[in-house]
Parts: sequence; structure tokens; C-alpha cells
Amino acid sequence: MAAGWRLFDFWRVLVIFIQTKRLPLSLPHFKFYNKQDVLSLTRIRRFETKIGERVQVIADTQQLDQSLKSCSAPFVLLGIPEDIGVLANLGVGGTDTAWVPFLQAFLNTQSNDFFEGSSILLLGHFDFSPIKHLIEQHAGGFDERLEAYRHAVNQIDDEVEQLIHTITQNGKTPIVIGGGHNNAYPCIKGAAKGLYKSGAIPIAQINAINLDAHADFRPMEGRHSGNGFSYAEADGYLEKYCVIGLHENYLPQNVWMDIVNNPFLDCITYEDIFLHEKRTFLQAIGHATGFTEDTYCAIELDMDAIANSNSSAASPVGITLTQARQYISFTAADSKVAYLHICEGASQLADGRTCHYTGKSISYLVTDFVKAMFS
Repeated sequence: MAAGWRLFDFWRVLVIFIQTKRLPLSLPHFKFYNKQDVLSLTRIRRFETKIGERVQVIADTQQLDQSLKSCSAPFVLLGIPEDIGVLANLGVGGTDTAWVPFLQAFLNTQSNDFFEGSSILLLGHFDFSPIKHLIEQHAGGFDERLEAYRHAVNQIDDEVEQLIHTITQNGKTPIVIGGGHNNAYPCIKGAAKGLYKSGAIPIAQINAINLDAHADFRPMEGRHSGNGFSYAEADGYLEKYCVIGLHENYLPQNVWMDIVNNPFLDCITYEDIFLHEKRTFLQAIGHATGFTEDTYCAIELDMDAIANSNSSAASPVGITLTQARQYISFTAADSKVAYLHICEGASQLADGRTCHYTGKSISYLVTDFVKAMFS
């Protein structure tokens, strides 16, 4: 019996080793920023100090691990401006348009006693547009294009996971601006492996809280923005998952049954909070942080949870931006945060809808997060 258990433990350790073994970084689609890139988006003004004047940039892109370790900033900000995952989920494209407007708003926010810009390392952004253009030029019919988009998400997964792994392994907290919600999977996987490698957790597995109108727990039919959490759970990187503000009208029965029958999954619907008043919004957040408090937790926010936001799945029903800010502040202050991921926002959607304050909205959420982490 003892020998059998030793053999079992050996294989378990071997699997974990293989899953967390670091390979050389391969980030062909990532653009690292330098100080000039940052200042080009910063409007300098006498007698004021903007965040763009204070944020840090990576010292040596060829020595990323060492540069991260030596950097004093606890937060690493990066963008994933892509809509391939949304298109792979039969959604409306445009989530690749939020990153630059966000940066323009964020970098021109005041650096002061409430928010010190040097707490941020602005790393850069992924550019997967060559992959999208290749698909659009060469994919034939609808089915071929859909399959190509879903295959492309796998490549996005690989690169995003590597970078999040590196950031978390070196003791930093990623702040990720999307992009589609497909990127929850590589963020969860990368953070779980990085935190495990750093010794912060005993096994490569974390929890997640998601403020979202949708569970994004659809079947594993090929990667897209609607099944990031189901893939993360199936692959063992996601332990507990709680969704706040889920819309009953857009909850597939099979996903509902998955949640009901799995003690590691939980949700509080929008209707239970705001129509039936079974819990207040802040009580719902408290329930979620309590449910996930046993280990590090990802903080996820889908912009479609906010009423009338410019997103692929926009809805007239939802929370306010102020409530989204409360969600960010309370979860950040009451959790062992693995990372923050804000996704699905768009300044311009493929169907022509535009919104000029998407970037500023996301900027408020990011500054709220950092302030709460320091509180």
C-alpha cells in the first residue's frame, strides 16, 4: 500500500512539474513600451503631474524576469486589444478598440496622494491583428472562418499565459485590459502556474470572481469568449468560481445545471439582487469574496454587466458604473488578488456603435483597483 501511494504521489508531482515547467518566452505578437511611447500619449501641463509622467516601463525586454524582479512597481499593466475570441463566439467585433482610448484616459489622470503613478509598470500590448487579417483573407465560408477563429484563440491563449505566468512568478499583480473574455482562461492558467512556481500556493489552482451578465461557462466546443472559465475549470487551474449579476434571460439551461450540480461553482443572479432583493449588491460581493477566500482569486469584470455599455453583448439592463467601481474596490480589498481582468469593452463596435467614454470608464476601474489594494 505504501509503495502504491508513493507511486501515486510521484506521478502527481510529475504532472504538476510538466504543467508548470517554464519554457523560453515566445511572445511574437507583444509590443513592449518605452518611455517615449508613454509620453506620446501624455498631455504634459505645468504645475501638474500626470500618471503618464510617473509610470515605469520595462528596463530590459531581453531580461524580462530580472527586470520585473528589480522593478519597484507592484502592478504590471498590459493590453490584449483583440476581438478574435468574440468573433469565435459569434459575437459582434470591436473589443480591440478599447485599449488606446483607455491608455489616453489613464495616462492623463493626475498622479497625486490618492494614486501614485510609479506604482504601475506599463508593459505594453499584444497585437494579434495579423492573425485576424490572415483569417479574413483566406478563410472560405462561415464554418471555415469560425473554425479558424477558434483555432487562433489557442495561439492567443499560449502567448497570454506565458506572459501572465512570468509576471506572477516574479511577485507582481497583472492588470489586464481586453479584449474578449476568452482571455480569462490564459490569465487563470498563467497566474495559477506562476503563483505555484513562486511558492505562493501549494498547487497550480486559483479561484475567480466575475461580475458579468453571462457565466462564460459554455461547452468546450473550441475556444472562444464564452467558455474561458469552463476550460480553466476542466483543466484544473480554476478551483472555485462565483459569478455576480448573472442575467437569467441569458443563462443556458446546461450551464445552469453545471453551476447547480458543482459545489465549487456559485452565482448570484441580477434578478435576485435587484428585482427580488434577496441580497443587496454589496452583500452579493461579500458572499463571493467569502466563497473564494481560501486561496488567490482572479478579479474579472465584463463590461457588458454595465447597463448600456458599448460591448459585444450590450444590454439596457445592468449595473451602473458606480456599482462596478464598488465591485472592484470591495473585491480588491477583501481578496488575495491574483490579477485584475477588465474585458469586452469597445470604443467602436463592428456594427457601427460607438462610445467616447469607454476608455475613461475602464480608467476609473483600474485606479479604483490600485487604490483598494493599497488601502
